[in-house]
Amino acid sequence: MKNFIQHILHRYHLKDYKFSLVVLVLAISVIGVFIVGSAQASSQGKQAMGVAMGLVAMVVISLIDYEWVLNNFYWLMYAANIILLFAVLLFGENINGATRWLNLGFVQFQPSDLTKIITVLFYAKFLTKYEHSINKIRFICIAVVLMLPSLALIFKQPNLSNTICLGMLFCVLMFMGGLSYKYIRNILVVCVPLAVVLFIIVIQPNQPLIHDYQQNRILAWLEPEKYESEEAYQQLNSIMAIGSGQLTGKGYNNSATTSVKNGKFISEPQTDFIFAIIGEELGFVGCCVVIILLLLIVIDCILIGMKAKDAAGRIICAGVAALIGIQSFINISVATMLFPNTGISLPFISYGMTSVICFYMGIGFVLNVGLQPNKYQ
Repeated sequence: MKNFIQHILHRYHLKDYKFSLVVLVLAISVIGVFIVGSAQASSQGKQAMGVAMGLVAMVVISLIDYEWVLNNFYWLMYAANIILLFAVLLFGENINGATRWLNLGFVQFQPSDLTKIITVLFYAKFLTKYEHSINKIRFICIAVVLMLPSLALIFKQPNLSNTICLGMLFCVLMFMGGLSYKYIRNILVVCVPLAVVLFIIVIQPNQPLIHDYQQNRILAWLEPEKYESEEAYQQLNSIMAIGSGQLTGKGYNNSATTSVKNGKFISEPQTDFIFAIIGEELGFVGCCVVIILLLLIVIDCILIGMKAKDAAGRIICAGVAALIGIQSFINISVATMLFPNTGISLPFISYGMTSVICFYMGIGFVLNVGLQPNKYQ
């Protein structure tokens, strides 16, 4: 252990460690622990444990050379990811109609959270290894085919929100890998009309593309008054909670009888609708603080990536930044009814040990990228 520490100190300089990013992540995680405790007191201890485990994972990963990880394990990580996602379909635990978790006895593990981090690492290596071929049709097709098993297996759980998030993450990774604007333009020309056509199809009766409950959520988003006592119930109450907090909120863990949380008008408020609790208890100010912290984390990841010594480092930082940004945007959009109701966690805040630890792992790799430019100096 002593030799390992000396080896690390010889390779890296403490002044290159991006403590600003660590402080931002810890700050938003502490907010998350307190808000989860207010939303569901019994979950606060596990959330704090998840943050502690994530912090340890982040520090350890930040001291492991990302190049070594990518060079030796990128195909192994890809294979492990597919195996875990298959295991969910075969042995996963069904909760509220969705099979997304593996019960490990002491904890429930959601592999789709790890999938997103593995996707960033895998494509960071894959795209840089074949960087001169990225704008060839054959290579683009191979990259898409490699992405399809993860998308299909997560969609099958069913988990539409994480499927969309992963698909958007893949697009960012391809762009960062050097995909030509010509292809991006052509893809948009095809995908935008296709998305409109698919949207029209999925709101039709007896459509075959998505589950009935997913269709009902879309219809409730389009006509919330019609579904106010059913599918739109959660989102309408979420908006009410956020609005009732006004400027400074009703107070942390308050006992007000008018509280949407205390009235249990939002089910599972510690997960997908945690932003509603923030809005109600901490008000507009609290919501802004959370959004600004998330934005600063994304910006810090991007700034570290801009100074990375190679394309793989840039892709890792951009991928983690995009993942945090995309997932935050979807979660907050659902809580404010900008998007149809779809379950996805708010990074570092929503209850879920797997989610918290995986995000900390992602930050660990970003921190290691930040250490690399001055390595060996």
